[in-house]
Formats: sequence, structure tokens, C-alpha cells
Amino acid sequence: MSRFAIDSYSFIVGFIAASIFWLLVSRARPLWAELVAGIKEQREIAQTRKSSTVEENHRRITLRRAQGMHLAAPLFSLDEIILEPLLIAPPQIVQPGTPPKFEDVVSQTLPYLPMWPEIAASYHAQTITLSQSLSGNANIAIIGQPGVGKTVALAHLASLAANRSEKLEKLKDAVPFLYHVANLKLPLSDPKKDILMPLIDAASENAPLMDVSRLPGFFETAFKSGDALLLIDGFDEVTPESQQLITDYFKIIIQAYPKTRIVTTGAPEYLDGLVMLGFTPLTLMTWSQRENQKFIDRWGELWSQTVAMEAWAQTGPEQVDPLLLNVWLGADNANLSPLELTLKAWGAYAGDSLGPHVLEAIATHIRRIAPTNTPLAALETLAMQVMVNAQPIFDPRVARAWVKSFEVVEEAAPVDAAETPAEETATEEKPEDTKQKGKKVEKVSTPTSGLLGKMAASGLLIVYPNNKMRFTHSVFAGFLAGRALMNFKAEETILNQADWSGKYLAMRYFAAHGDASKLVQSLMEYSRLPMHRPLFAAARWLRDAPRNAPWRGKLFGTLAAIMQTEGLPLNLRGQAMAAFVVSNDPSATTLFRQFATTLSFELVHLAVLGAGAMRDAKSLEPLERALQAPSMAVRRAACMALVSIGTNDALETVAHTLLNGDEDIRRAAAEALANDPHEGYAMLRDGVTIDDILLRRAVAYGLSRVNEDWAIDTLRKIQIDDKEWVVRNAATEVLDSKTSAGSLAPHKLKAPSESPWLIEFAAKQGMGISPGVPATDILLLALKSEDAETRIAALPYLKYTPNEGVIAQLYAAMYKEDDHELREAAYNILWEMGASGVKLPHPSQYGFG
Repeated sequence: MSRFAIDSYSFIVGFIAASIFWLLVSRARPLWAELVAGIKEQREIAQTRKSSTVEENHRRITLRRAQGMHLAAPLFSLDEIILEPLLIAPPQIVQPGTPPKFEDVVSQTLPYLPMWPEIAASYHAQTITLSQSLSGNANIAIIGQPGVGKTVALAHLASLAANRSEKLEKLKDAVPFLYHVANLKLPLSDPKKDILMPLIDAASENAPLMDVSRLPGFFETAFKSGDALLLIDGFDEVTPESQQLITDYFKIIIQAYPKTRIVTTGAPEYLDGLVMLGFTPLTLMTWSQRENQKFIDRWGELWSQTVAMEAWAQTGPEQVDPLLLNVWLGADNANLSPLELTLKAWGAYAGDSLGPHVLEAIATHIRRIAPTNTPLAALETLAMQVMVNAQPIFDPRVARAWVKSFEVVEEAAPVDAAETPAEETATEEKPEDTKQKGKKVEKVSTPTSGLLGKMAASGLLIVYPNNKMRFTHSVFAGFLAGRALMNFKAEETILNQADWSGKYLAMRYFAAHGDASKLVQSLMEYSRLPMHRPLFAAARWLRDAPRNAPWRGKLFGTLAAIMQTEGLPLNLRGQAMAAFVVSNDPSATTLFRQFATTLSFELVHLAVLGAGAMRDAKSLEPLERALQAPSMAVRRAACMALVSIGTNDALETVAHTLLNGDEDIRRAAAEALANDPHEGYAMLRDGVTIDDILLRRAVAYGLSRVNEDWAIDTLRKIQIDDKEWVVRNAATEVLDSKTSAGSLAPHKLKAPSESPWLIEFAAKQGMGISPGVPATDILLLALKSEDAETRIAALPYLKYTPNEGVIAQLYAAMYKEDDHELREAAYNILWEMGASGVKLPHPSQYGFG
């Protein structure tokens, strides 16, 4: 065989073998791809299973911690005792060319007073739930005075998210990350790499050991996917310097993970940097008399079912009938915060109360949770040093020096009296991980010796990693510091600090126990337009201060002067009215009756609301005259005030108005009657059956404010069966408003270059809007437009460019007396700017005021 033949044969065999090989490879390629995909899928499933386990553990731990983040955690879980937190519906953002959202008569009549929610509570102003507030796309700052329930609101929101509650709708799968500012180790050492490390470190303190190494991946996945719901408590408690660290951190989070939703807490006066980051401040509604009674009844039921069944209670003194206790508790609760009412109820049921006054309720609880045989002076000294040094979150190594002199005499002097058996049981029966009372965040190791260690073990202090401690609630720190200031004369040192909530708490409780004349005088001298923040801060002291305090008269005089000053926004003058109401001073009712007889409609409007909020039965005559006033706002206010007073004569007057008034006042009367669950509801039920078109139409609007199933059923029946289309349309309108309550939630503003109304306005001016540019010049032109909607729509954008020219134009809008709506909206924007740290000059600098 020739060489050529052998090579040809080899070639043919090799070719055939290669063909068969590649044929097999090509046939196997799908199998190979399937095998690779299967391996990848298995790996992803395993990773998801790991992540899911970490997430479920995280949700469980968050839920357990949230259920203990309230004052009565040693007795009840949060879900057992909570009344659902509600937020005052914010003013609507105006969009030119878009029909306005439904708004009830009550909210139209009340000035918007985010710093004084007591007035909104008195008249049951329009509210939204926490879930509804998140149905927009904005980050939220829940604001309110200390003790109103901001921490509880965050804990409730965390509980809903941890349980994947359907109430959260689009956010029901959100992963809650709930921490106190004291948990966060800030500033970041490397802002580009360690963005989530403060949160991961905080979570590691409670996570199972097997999960710790997996937390970074879990956090990264949650924040990148947009599922993270970041809930940060305590922003309202710290100083401006600390707030700046937190807002800087929020800014980094928002830039790195723009889909993250953030909810934090804030004081109405101090939102340093939050507004400029796009946060929307929403005021937490305080409780009305109706909610107070509901809470007292719930407390009594739970106490009887749980605490009263304990062995010590069975063998101890005979328990007082809960019905009698509830009658006593419900007698004098005007303008108490939820914290104060909780302490009052606890003292009454435990039988250890030091007295009926709210200050005595606070003192009782401090005694209840203070270490046995600890000198009261030691607690006061620690609190005073916290305030004087402006360190609400303090280093225990430093704090030991503050109370060093008390270490050797710990056993010498008890606080006030020995704890009762009820107190001992409340301490012993603490559920797992909820041993701290009040703003409990997590279970961590505490010092085992010394006075601070005993305070931490008893629940008066909370300990955090990295050598941090704080009082379990800022009210307790302020109360103790206020008492200490009487002896140490350090009030001027605190007065000269930068503004923060602890400073004003200490001064408030000092004013309740000592002579605060110098402090009040200084604050009144500092106070000025457009906000008068120092003045209104001092006005909060009136409720608890002695009635014979020498500074009360001067402060009342200044508040009365602001109420009477024509040309100022009602939202500013209304704060003075609210201060009179919250003071509970009998002279306030006399003043309101006097103001109700003046010729100034705006002053009468405020005076009527004030008289109703104080339930002054002697005001019936001026209120009946107000029903005949030419001003519709005054007539509406009179209806609301008469229902709030609630006597037979007052309700008969409103009923007469409902039956015989004109169309507008009938609607006002019907909506006002919805605030009375007894006679008012009965009148609305009867009104549906009366053969009077205007009456039935008014009743439909009144039923829209009744949050009861029977009211919804009645409206649906009217919508279908009423013979008059105008009545059916009214029922349809209010039913639609109930199903779209979430539309009142705040939304992020569109960029100027993406806002249709602003683009259209700019085009009419022959101008354009470039992306990424504030468009301040165009917005200032819009503020001077002849169209009312365009003027108001420009305002929210201008707060982000707080230069001198913008502030001057905002003042011009605030003093525009012929445009009431613009004036109030401009004041609201200035309030947000001032609360966010913008220095607002006196209006006189621009020729106003």
C-alpha cells in the first residue's frame, strides 16, 4: 500500500471520528447548558434560602423589639394597648389644571397648626394613617411634642412591615430596619464603601450568631432592590450637631439607594436639614376626649384580664372597681399627651400614684422605675448634667464623674417611698427583650456595678454599644433636670445653648417647679416674626406652671397681642389661640368671649374656635350671633364650636341651623355634628329620611366624616335610592373620597423641567427650563402670576432655594391680605424653611411687618 493511500485512509478515519465527536458535542450542548443552568439555579435557590432565613429572623427580631417600644411594655404588648396612630392631613399640593382633592369643611375652617395638634384633635380634623402616608413616594418626618407617641408610631409601622400587613399595600413586602439614632456609629469612616455598616452593626447586636456573617449581603440586597423601609427614632431628641450627622447619612443613603423609604421622628421646631433633603413633615395627631376614653377603657380591660389576675394582686389590697377608676381618670384629661395619660392610668390602677396632677404622675413613674434606695438628687443631677452638657446620648465613662458623689451614699436615702407590690410585679414579669420601659430599643449588656449600672438595670437608662447611654424617655430627663435647676441655678447655661428639644423640656419643667421669670423674659426678647418660636415654646409651660407665677400675665398679654394683630397669617395667630386653649387657664375663656364680639372677622373666627376647644358653655350667646356673621368661615367655626361644647342648648342650635339654614351652613352643621357620636349621629340618621333636598345633601357630607360601617352603608343606599340626583352625587363624591384617602399622602415634587404646569407657564413667558436647574427666576415670576393656582403651586419649589430674593418674595406673599390662601401657604413654606435651619430675617428688613 502506498504512503498516499495510508494517509488518505487516516484522513478519512480522522474526519469521520471528528465529525462524530462534534456531532455528539453539538447534541450535548443543550444538555450541557441545561446542566449549567440547573447548577446556577440551585445555587440561587440556596442563596435565596439563606437570605430568606436571614430576612425572616430579622423580621421576627424587629417585631419583638417593636412590640416592646412603648411605656407600658412591662404590662402589655404594643398591639394589645395601641390606638392606631393618625397623622394630620397636610395641606394639599396645588397642581394648576388639576381638580383639587376632596377636603371636608372642618379642615377648611381650621388653621393648619402643625405645632399645636391639640386644636385639630378637638375638632377631629382630617387625618391619614401611617400606611396611607407612605402610599406616596416621599420620605416622612413624624413630628410632635415629646410624649405624643412618635416612637410608638414608628414601632407600629415596623410591626406592620414585619408582619407583611396588607394595610401597607404596595409596601407590604418592605423589610423594616428600625433603629434609634444611638444605635448608629456616625460619621462614616468611608462614605463610599461603608454606607450600610452602621445599620449592619446595629442589627448584629440582636441577630442569631449564624446570621451575622450573612447580614451584609441581606442588607445590600434589600436596599438595592428598593424593599428597605428605614425607620430611625430619636432624631427629635438630639442636638443640631448630631442631627447634622444623621441628615448627612440620610443624604448618602438616598444617593446610593434612591428607592429606600425613610421615616424618622422630629420636633416641629427643629428639623435640621430634613426638609431640604425632601422629607415631608407630618404631625402626629394627639388624642381627643374620645380617644382618651377609649384608651382608658382598654387599659382597664387589659389590667383586669392580666395584671389583676396575678397572685400578688389576689392576696393584696382589694382592687378598686375599674368603672369607678375610669370615671375618675376620664374627668380631667384635657390636653394630656398619650404618655401623660398612660402614666396617670398606670398610677391609678397600680394604686401607687403620688397625686392627681400630671406632674405627680410623671414623678410616680420615675419612682417606679428608679433603683431602690437611690437618692432622688442623684437622678436629678445626672439629668441636669445631660442637659447642661447637651448630651442626650452620653458616655457612661463621663457620666460616672457626674454622679460620683452619690456612689458612696447609695444606700442612705430612698427616692420617695418603698415600691408597692404592684411595682415589684411590674418589674419581675417583664417579657423577654422588653426589660427597659419607654423607648426600649434592644437588649444589651449593661454595667454590673455602680449607680449607672443600677439605673440601667432598673429601666431608667438604656445602654447601647460603643459606650452610649440615654434616659429611657426624654420627658423623664427633662422632668428631673427641671427639678435640679431649682438648686443649681444653671438655667441660663441651658438657655444659651443652640435650640434643641431637651433644652426646652428642662426649662418647661423648671417653670413648673420654680420661678422662670428670667427665662420667659429672655425668650420673649428673642422672639420675633415670622415664627415667634421662643414665645410659643414658653407658652407650652403655662399648663403646668403655678397659676400665680409672676410671668404668666406678661406672656398672656403678648399672646393676646399676636391674636389681635391684623395682617398676620391665621396660621400664626392661631398658634396664640392654641396656646390659650392648651394652658387650661380659666381666664382664656373670658378672653375668647370678649374677642368673639369684635368687628374683626378673623379674630372672631379664632375666638370662636378657641371657645369651642375649651368647651365653654358660657359662650353660647356670642356663638349664636356668630352663626349670622357675613363671614362664612366664622359661621362654620361657630357650628363646630357649638358641637364641641355639646350641651343640649348648643346642639339644638346646630340642629336648627341644619334644618333651616342656607345650603353652605347646612353642610357645615352636618359635618360638625359628625364630631358628636351620640346626639350628632342620631341627627344625621334622622336627616336621611326627611323630605328636604338641601338637608339630605348636607347629611351626605356629614356622614362622610363618620368612620363607622353604618355610615358607609347609609351613603351607598343614598347613592342608589335617593330620588334627587344632587343628593346622589353628593353621596358619590364622599364615597370616592373615602376610597382615595391615600391620595392625601405627600409626594415628591417633580423636577421643574418635568412639571407640566411650570413648563407651560415658562413657554408663555418665552422661557425654557433646563434639567438639573432650580428654575428660581421662573418660579418667582409664577409667584407673581395673576392666576391663583399658579402662585400657590410655585411655593413648594422655592423653599429649596432659600436665598435673600426668594425670602423677600415669600414675605410679600405672606403679607398679601387680598389673597388669604396664598398668605397661609406662604407662611407654611416659611415655617418649613425655619424648622429646617434656614435663618429667616425679620420681615421689616424687606419693608413688611
